[in-house]
Amino acid sequence: MKYHQINSGLFVKNRRKFMAEMKPNSVAVFNSNDIYPISADSTLPFAQHRDIFYLSGVDQEESVLLLFPDAPYESQREILFLRETNDHIAVWEGEKLTKERAFQVSGIRTVYWLQDFHKVLNEMMTYADTMYINTNEHYRASVETETREARFVKWWKERYPAHNVAKSNPILQRIRSVKESEEIDLIQHACDITEKGFRRLLSFVKPNVTEYEVEAELAHEFIRNRSKGFAYTPIIASGNNANVLHYIENNQQCKAGDLILLDVAAEYANYSSDMTRTIPVSGKFSDRQKAVYNAVLRVKNEATKMLTPGTLWKQYHVEVGKIMTSELLGLGLLDKADVQNENPEWPAYKKYFMHGTSHHMGLDTHDYGLLHEPMKANMVFTVEPGIYIPAEKFGIRLEDNVVVQEKGEPFNLMRNIPVEADEIETLMNS
Repeated sequence: MKYHQINSGLFVKNRRKFMAEMKPNSVAVFNSNDIYPISADSTLPFAQHRDIFYLSGVDQEESVLLLFPDAPYESQREILFLRETNDHIAVWEGEKLTKERAFQVSGIRTVYWLQDFHKVLNEMMTYADTMYINTNEHYRASVETETREARFVKWWKERYPAHNVAKSNPILQRIRSVKESEEIDLIQHACDITEKGFRRLLSFVKPNVTEYEVEAELAHEFIRNRSKGFAYTPIIASGNNANVLHYIENNQQCKAGDLILLDVAAEYANYSSDMTRTIPVSGKFSDRQKAVYNAVLRVKNEATKMLTPGTLWKQYHVEVGKIMTSELLGLGLLDKADVQNENPEWPAYKKYFMHGTSHHMGLDTHDYGLLHEPMKANMVFTVEPGIYIPAEKFGIRLEDNVVVQEKGEPFNLMRNIPVEADEIETLMNS
C-alpha cells in the first residue's frame, strides 16, 4: 500500500463499537471484495470492501473477519482468516500479510489461514444463536454482480438454516457515519492532497488545453503524494459539458472564455475527499460568470452553517432550496411567477439546481449514514450547490467537505483550497 500504516488502535475501537451493538450470543462475519475479472487473464485493481477495512485495517483480498463477543474463550472473540502466503506468492504477487503482520495492522491476535475458515466457523455456530450477515443497504446502491459477501450469505443460509439472522448494515450505517478523530485526520490528508492537485492546475490551465490533460496533471500530483489516485471517476467538464452532472468522458478541448467544472478529489488510505471547483479557462471570469459563481458561493456558505447536530437531512435541503431560489431570482433566471406557480414536489429552483446539496462521506465517497436520523457531531458531509444554465453554455458547482461540530459552524476540511473568484483569478495569472 502507498499510504502510511494506520495505528491499529482505530480498528480496535471500531470493532468495540460494532460488538457493543450485537445481540447476545451472536456471530458476525465480514468478507473482502473479490478481484474482478475483465477478460482473458486481466483483472481490475483490487479495492477492499470498506466494512472489513473499517473493522480490521486489512487491505488485501481473500480475507475474512469473524466477531463473536460472547464466545466461550477469549481467543475466539475476534478472528482473522487470511490467504496463506509463501515464497512463490511473494515472488509473483508481492508480499502478503503474515499472521504477525496481520496482528500489527489489526490488533487481532487470533489469525488463521483461510483454509481453516469453515472448520472454525462450524465450531462457532455450535455456540451461537444468531448470525449477522453483511448486506449492502446503501440508499444509492445498485448492484448486479454477485459479490463475495453475497456468495457467503447464500452459502451460510443453506448450511445453517436453524440460526437466527440479523443485519450488520444498520449498525455500520450508524457507527461509520460518526468519525473517530483518526478518521478525520485521514480525510483531512486526502483533502490536502486534493489541494495540491488543484493548485497545480491553476498554473497549468490555459486556452486549448484538453480535459484529459487536466486529468493527467491531477493523477500525477495525487499519486506522487501517496494516494492511489482519484477517490471517484473524475469530472472535468469544460463549457456546456458542465451541464451534464456526471460527465466523465473528459475528452474535449477547453476553449478561451469557457469555464471548467472540476469535480475531482484524491483518496488516501481508502478514505475519500470530494471537491468541486469551477475555474475560467482564460484565467478571468466574465461579469455574468462571476455573478453566477458568487451566487453559488453564497448558497454554499449559508448551507454550511446549517450542518449542526440535530438537523434533519430532508429539512436541510428544503431550507437550502429557499436560499437558492432567492439567488436565482437575483440572477434573473427565475421570476416571482415561476416561484408562485411552482410544483411543491419539484420546486422552480430545480430547473437550475436539480441535485442534492450534501451527502455523508468517509471510506466511501457517498458514505454510510441514515438520512432519516438527525445529524451528529463528527459526521462529515459535502456541501455542493450548483447552478446549471445550458442556454448560456456553462454550469458552476462548488463543493467542500466539512465536519459537524458539537457547537457552532462545521469545520471545513477544504478551508485552504482556493474558492473565492478573485483569488482564483489572481493565482491563474500569477
